[in-house]
Amino acid sequence: MLESLRTEPPEAQQAAGYADTLREILQQPATWPDTFDLLCSTAAQQRLAKALDPPPGHIVLTGSGSSMYIGECLAPVLQAGLGVPVQAIAAGTLLTHWRSVLAPGPGLLISLGRSGDSPESGSVVSMLLEHAPAWRHLVITCNANGKLAMHYRDEPRVTVLVLDERTNDRSLVMTSSFTNLLLAGTGLLQNTHAALTANAISRAAADAQHIFATQADAIAALAQRDVTSAVYLGSGAAFGAAREGALKMLEMTGGKVVTVAETFLGLRHGPMSFVHPQTLVVALLSPDPAVRRYECDLLRELSRKQLGMAKLVVGDEIPADVLGRDDLAINTSAISAGADVAALLTGVVVTQLLAFFRCLQLGGKPDTPSEGVLTRVVEEFAIHGAAP
Repeated sequence: MLESLRTEPPEAQQAAGYADTLREILQQPATWPDTFDLLCSTAAQQRLAKALDPPPGHIVLTGSGSSMYIGECLAPVLQAGLGVPVQAIAAGTLLTHWRSVLAPGPGLLISLGRSGDSPESGSVVSMLLEHAPAWRHLVITCNANGKLAMHYRDEPRVTVLVLDERTNDRSLVMTSSFTNLLLAGTGLLQNTHAALTANAISRAAADAQHIFATQADAIAALAQRDVTSAVYLGSGAAFGAAREGALKMLEMTGGKVVTVAETFLGLRHGPMSFVHPQTLVVALLSPDPAVRRYECDLLRELSRKQLGMAKLVVGDEIPADVLGRDDLAINTSAISAGADVAALLTGVVVTQLLAFFRCLQLGGKPDTPSEGVLTRVVEEFAIHGAAP
């Protein structure tokens, strides 16, 4: 199915409403090495070094929607690698409650954004520059012409890193922008033991290409079943990826598939009641063997209780006994250096394909789902300023 969609004439793809989304999903393996090379460039290294000098006592990652979930993926990885407290706080929460959720400075706020034009994004940076001057700022964006990239160019407390224009997705949903912003955030780990390597990026890219070539049709077949709900599971950094996968399915199906994201261990505490006979369980396994044992125990419990329509399991060393007859395993490479982020890149690609195919099966247009409800950049709304 993927090959037939990809080889349709461009005008037919545009008419069917999937041209941008499909191109942006498929371009990801080619963009990751380029983003990695950008992070290794002298200019990027200087910007990232500036953001970390002097070393911040606290780091906060912020964004809205998918950009917020990138922060949730990065927070545990950066905290482990840099040895300072790191948390993800939604831009909307900072806009309304910054005094109660933001630690006293000095700190570093990392603003993540595809367009950099969301109403909250610039408002949060401007507000904190005025009211929390001990905080410095790092902007990572895909749009060189967005407000975040342009407005603060003369502000010494703000450092801006702009990714390749190809990552500035034209589709409503974030796909290549998500994975490349995630990868770019690891640039802060350069020269640490936790830094990603070129080999890890190459292997993740090879995994994604292999999925496109050999397993996309199996994912499409799963998406063509009568799935009315889906639960996405992830542990640690992968919980942000699980939330992103749930959002992709919700966005691309216009809410026709209801979704929940949860940790593997958290599912037992109430949310397991969400898993019905028409529920698809999407499991993003940890590359850490100790964590994966807990995760596989949960999958075995779901099988024992006969919960869910099927499981889609992504990871390396997937035990055969966690899989049932109707389940699908997507096997990925075992990557040691930067394992968490490298594993997330391919896991996120799988969830993108799943949502893309489910959208088409339901007669939707992936480039513009929920037309009239959602827009590529959230519409402007009134910014009421910081509370006194």
